[in-house]
Amino acid sequence: EKWSLNITNLRDFGFGKHNNVDDTPAGGGAGMIIRADVVGNALEEVLNTKSGANYPLICLSPRGKKFDQSMARNWASQKGIILTSGRFGGIDQRVIDYYQMQEVSIGDFVMTGGELAAQAMLDATIRLLPGVLGNRESLENESHSNGLLEYPQYTRPYSWRNLKIPNVLRSGDHKKIFEWRLKMAEKLTKKRRPDL
Repeated sequence: EKWSLNITNLRDFGFGKHNNVDDTPAGGGAGMIIRADVVGNALEEVLNTKSGANYPLICLSPRGKKFDQSMARNWASQKGIILTSGRFGGIDQRVIDYYQMQEVSIGDFVMTGGELAAQAMLDATIRLLPGVLGNRESLENESHSNGLLEYPQYTRPYSWRNLKIPNVLRSGDHKKIFEWRLKMAEKLTKKRRPDL
């Protein structure tokens, strides 16, 4: 009971016989856009609950700020967050503007909908809550926790297909192990993610 998920189905606020939630884009074009009145009514219901009143409002969007570890830590420090996930062409911009929603993306690509992105963001955030992981120390040296990618990890057996665990990791010298891990983290980060 470290966290809970409450889902609001936009179809409950849809119109017509089929509870339609989307319509064609104003000005023409391909795809369908989630209607402002549908999302607005759904958000009002959530915001009018005791728990939803002061939560940050997030709109999942490929044009949003890129989700990262820092954002996950910020969300984990909140009492809760409200994620709004569209499909296909996205959500009517008026809803995003009216509620001053923060647009957030998981990367520079487009998906059919934001549900999988929401699950990824939730997992990254929930694992940071106190008591969720068995060993809190696990969070301290992993990738993105300190601006570096994580160093390579090894376990038994010592030799596998003629590949051996680096000797320093078997030395028992904690200072040398720390230095090696830091050096490897810096090397990997410089090679793979120089932007960090």
